[in-house]
Amino acid sequence: MSETGDKPRGRKAGPAEAVPESTGRAVVVVPVLTRHPRTDEGGDSLSRPRLSRSPQARHDEAVGLALAIDLEPVHTEIVTVADPRPATLIGSGKIEDLAAVVAEKKAELVIVDHPLTPVQQRNLEKELKAKVLDRTGIILEIFGRRARTKEGSLQVELAHLNYQKGRLVRSWTHLERQRGGAGFLGGPGETQIEADRRILQEKILRLKRELETVKRTRELHRAKRKKVPYPIVAIVGYTNAGKSTLFNRLTGAGVLAEDMLFATLDPTLRRVRLPHGTIVILSDTVGFISDLPTHLVAAFRATLEEVVEADLVLHLRDISDPDTAAQAEDVERILGDLGVDASDSRHVIEVWNKIDLLEEGTRHRLLEEGRAPDKEPPIAISAVTGEGISQLLDLMEARISGALTLATIVLAPEQLGSIDWLYRNAAIQSRKDNDDGSVTLELRATPAALAEFNAKVGQK
Repeated sequence: MSETGDKPRGRKAGPAEAVPESTGRAVVVVPVLTRHPRTDEGGDSLSRPRLSRSPQARHDEAVGLALAIDLEPVHTEIVTVADPRPATLIGSGKIEDLAAVVAEKKAELVIVDHPLTPVQQRNLEKELKAKVLDRTGIILEIFGRRARTKEGSLQVELAHLNYQKGRLVRSWTHLERQRGGAGFLGGPGETQIEADRRILQEKILRLKRELETVKRTRELHRAKRKKVPYPIVAIVGYTNAGKSTLFNRLTGAGVLAEDMLFATLDPTLRRVRLPHGTIVILSDTVGFISDLPTHLVAAFRATLEEVVEADLVLHLRDISDPDTAAQAEDVERILGDLGVDASDSRHVIEVWNKIDLLEEGTRHRLLEEGRAPDKEPPIAISAVTGEGISQLLDLMEARISGALTLATIVLAPEQLGSIDWLYRNAAIQSRKDNDDGSVTLELRATPAALAEFNAKVGQK
């Protein structure tokens, strides 16, 4: 990932510098805290009940984050931390062991899958003699390399600068005062850290202005779409749940879909015609992840407004993942932060993807467990094989346009030009050609389709 802004001159590389593209060998450390602090770095309370994620699942996800930016994990380790150290998070004995591993493996980067304070990051870099990135930093790196649109790039740069601003710790050797005023007179000026912070703040303000311009453009596009009243259906879910694969299955688009964390970053919109003629705009959004940095969510709020504005939300879950319940909880928390109630079955459809990876007995058991009297049962699909897709499309259309209605329509001879429209927008149950040239159709269609047809042929 390239630098998110020009580096302030005359200083060494700070801890928030981007990872060089050439960096390949990495050590991945997954701290498992047996006693959580009351709040995380972003101030989010950790005392709220939440499903615990297994250490192995966290380990696999951390390795996936490293692989997502083409790093080679030469050593991975789960570290139990009973007493988090304010200076280094991890105990001194384990740090010595890791330093030996870093030297032996000739690793250039250490990824710590946990939020680190600026002081912890600086101290670990000093002890391990390698660059250290915490969970927030590695996610920012991935986002920076995935962003393709101007808006996505601006959002990543803004989030990275906000992250950088808090990490201008006193780790440089040039902290003498700069001379202020003109010539050899004037006040003591400002420290280099203050100058760096001022430069970063100016960049942040500039990026916010640019993002406001892009946001206004997006709002104009959204207003144009509202003039052509196509409902919006947004696909959301944990990263790597198969959102882009489902998007491609429903639209025939060629959106990047790989077995990789955050394969898609920028939102993609396509028009889709549902089985009985309802046209919707389908939106593929950025994947969610546990402990997503709060300032990153804030930076991507303009993009995530597609979810807030959506008429229908598909919450896609990878049901084959052992941590699917914890992942679903993380997604629901972020949706809640955006003002979307994940429990509202009229607005949110829960979709279980990758059922083709489950054995028949496991699949049946999970589907039975998912049937609760107080909520709609989930739709089980495979975006790869197409299994369950037709049921999903029918439910989407029922939510958007209402349940199918049984109707009998008699077309006079002069109205037969409209029969093709009915075959495309309704499910024809039977057809009878009458002696007088008229045609009687028994069909099932949405109320919206019937109203449109009646307006089309002038019936009441």
